[in-house]
Amino acid sequence: MTTETTTRDLRVVTPAMRRLLIVAGVLVALAGIQLFVFSERTERFFAWTIDPPLTAAFLGGSYWASAFFEFSAARQRLWAFARISVPTVFLFTILTFGVTMLHIDRFHLGSDFEVGTRAVTWAWIAIYATVPVVMAVVWWLQARQPGGDPHRERPLPVGLRVLVGTQGVVFAASGIVLLAAPESASWWPWELTALTGRAIGAWLVSFGLAAFHALGENCLVRLRPAVWAYTALGIMQVWALARFPGDFAWGSVGGIVYLVMLASVLLAGIGGLALSRRFSPMPRQP
Repeated sequence: MTTETTTRDLRVVTPAMRRLLIVAGVLVALAGIQLFVFSERTERFFAWTIDPPLTAAFLGGSYWASAFFEFSAARQRLWAFARISVPTVFLFTILTFGVTMLHIDRFHLGSDFEVGTRAVTWAWIAIYATVPVVMAVVWWLQARQPGGDPHRERPLPVGLRVLVGTQGVVFAASGIVLLAAPESASWWPWELTALTGRAIGAWLVSFGLAAFHALGENCLVRLRPAVWAYTALGIMQVWALARFPGDFAWGSVGGIVYLVMLASVLLAGIGGLALSRRFSPMPRQP
C-alpha cells in the first residue's frame, strides 16, 4: 500500500500553516541569538535590559527550544503530527504581547537609545502584535481543511504520562503566579523583576499547555515536535546554568525544585525522543 493511498483521507498541514511555522521558527531563533549569545548585552541588542544575565539565557534557551518545536512541526505532512505546536505558540505570543504592553515603559523606545536598539524594540512589538492575529486566521483555515486524523497508536507509557502531567501542573501553576504577582516570587532561584518574572511566567504557562496537550494526544508519533523541543529546552537550560552559576541560588528550596524539574524535562525529552524514533510515522486511516 502506498503512502498516498494510506493518507488520502487524512488532514494535511496546509502550505500557509507550514510557512507560518517556518517564519515563526526563524523569528524565535533570532530572539534566541539576541538573548542567549548576548545575555550580558541586552541593553544594546534586545528590546529591554535584562539583569541578571541568567534570565536572558533562560529566555534565549526557551526561544531556541521553540525553534526546534516549530521547525519540527513544519516538517510534518499530517496536521495531527504538527498541531501540538500551534496552541502553545499562540498562547505564548498573546501572553508575551500582554506583558509587553503592561511594561512598555521598560522597553528601549526613547531617543537616548541607539537607532539599532530602538529598531529591535519596534520589531519586537510589531511581531507580537501581528503574529497572534495571523496565526488565528491560518489556524482557522487549517481547521477547515477536509480529512480526519490517523488512529492513535503507540500511547505514552504510564510513567511518562505521570511525569508529563506533573510537569504540566508545576509549569502552569508557577507561570500563573509569576504572571499575576511576580513580586511574590521570592521562591524563584534567581533575582527577577516584575517584567522578567512575567516574561518567564509566559513561557511556563505555555510549557504547561504543551504538557497537557501532549497528554490529550497520547500518541508518541504525534509528539515528535514536542519531544525535540523538550530535549532542546533541557539542554539549553543546563547550558545557561553552566554559563552563569553565580546568579543561581543552588542551596535554596526553589533552586532544588528547579533542578529537579530541569532533570525531569531532560528525562521526558530524551526518553520521549528515543521511544518515538522506534516507531514508523506511517499512519493508518481512521
